[in-house]
Amino acid sequence: PYFFSLDYIHQYISALISLSVDMAPYLILGFLIAGILKVLVPANIMTKYLGKSNTSSVINASLFGIPLPLCSCGVLPTGISLYKNGASKGSSVSFLISTPQTGVDSILVTWSMLGLPLAIIRPITAFFTGVAGGILTNKFDSTRLSIKTEVNQEKKSKGSSLREIFRYAFIEMVDDIAKWLVIGLLIAAFITVAVPDEFFNEFNITGLTGMVLILVVSIPLYICATASVPIAAVLLLKGLSPGAILVFLMAGPATNAATITVIGKNLGKKTLIVYMASLIIGSLLFGLLIDNFLPHEWFMPMASMMGDHQHEILPMWLSVSSAVLLSLFIFYSFLKSFHQWFKRKTNNQKLADMKYLDDISIGVDGMTCQKCKAKIEAGLNSLDGVAIVDADVEAKSVSIKGEHLDLKKIENKVTEMGYSFKGINPN
Repeated sequence: PYFFSLDYIHQYISALISLSVDMAPYLILGFLIAGILKVLVPANIMTKYLGKSNTSSVINASLFGIPLPLCSCGVLPTGISLYKNGASKGSSVSFLISTPQTGVDSILVTWSMLGLPLAIIRPITAFFTGVAGGILTNKFDSTRLSIKTEVNQEKKSKGSSLREIFRYAFIEMVDDIAKWLVIGLLIAAFITVAVPDEFFNEFNITGLTGMVLILVVSIPLYICATASVPIAAVLLLKGLSPGAILVFLMAGPATNAATITVIGKNLGKKTLIVYMASLIIGSLLFGLLIDNFLPHEWFMPMASMMGDHQHEILPMWLSVSSAVLLSLFIFYSFLKSFHQWFKRKTNNQKLADMKYLDDISIGVDGMTCQKCKAKIEAGLNSLDGVAIVDADVEAKSVSIKGEHLDLKKIENKVTEMGYSFKGINPN
């Protein structure tokens, strides 16, 4: 079969390497900028400017969210936490819409693989859809919580701040997107060699038809903003219109089944309807504007993706060394995840028959994926007296075993991580 031939395997590996080399330098730079934003921007600055139910707060929320490198999985606990710490519902929705569509890392990667015009249009689209969603939320569902939480800022030395920047940039950020980035690259390489050139044009899947098709496929699926770029670049090469590409870049990162469930449960059905309507209408509107009013020559994949390496933006040695460095970061992330999984499995086997003074089950809202499960388990395992933590994403519950468990500390830890503590589950 063709897919198992040596020629196909060679083409696939070549496409995978080419895609990785193209995006690696921009991704590493994006990670570094993300670390600087995370460490040097005061933690309480968001809640300070997002508290009012007015247009100004909605605009602030969108502007704050656009550069943050949070995909839909990571933005959910952050956005819900902002709402429960005093941000208005409109501001929270604006943040939830605009943030997962972009980020400094994905903007730079978009520039490297899809060109500067789309790299500029992408955050602009995220801003306007976020603002529109926030304004509509304030108009149709302005109910809000009255909880306020003080955020303590610890002063750090320059040395510790620098270490924290690099730790967040190249460990925590890589942990957040490593799996999805690899999946996105694997899919993009497969499309490159398996889908014929001009496929979408040949089957007349263009214009509004292509946008609606991409929208239907994108809404329930999870893909982060950065990982969506190589797939988008390959789809553009295969004949999908630039407008449909923008729809994919918007809807893919900002929606998925888990996002829809969590927003509906925490912010209400009215807000969920506004959230989805803003994204759907906004993506189709901007997609149509691109296809009908902007030159198609603006939206071509970079020359290196089309086999022309004579006019690359960056020297080859820098791109290749960046790809090697990124591969090492990703390998370390996977190795660390495997080690943590093996350690938990070993500890659970050793501790399975031990008896504890305390064995409780708590409700935790906001968990949407395995990354949330790992974050909850690691955070609660760090508390004194906790021996075993087992989070169930589907049941929204966490089983905790240990000695002399402090429920207040457990509640504070859950809240600190951006999730909602729902108390002890009834037996």
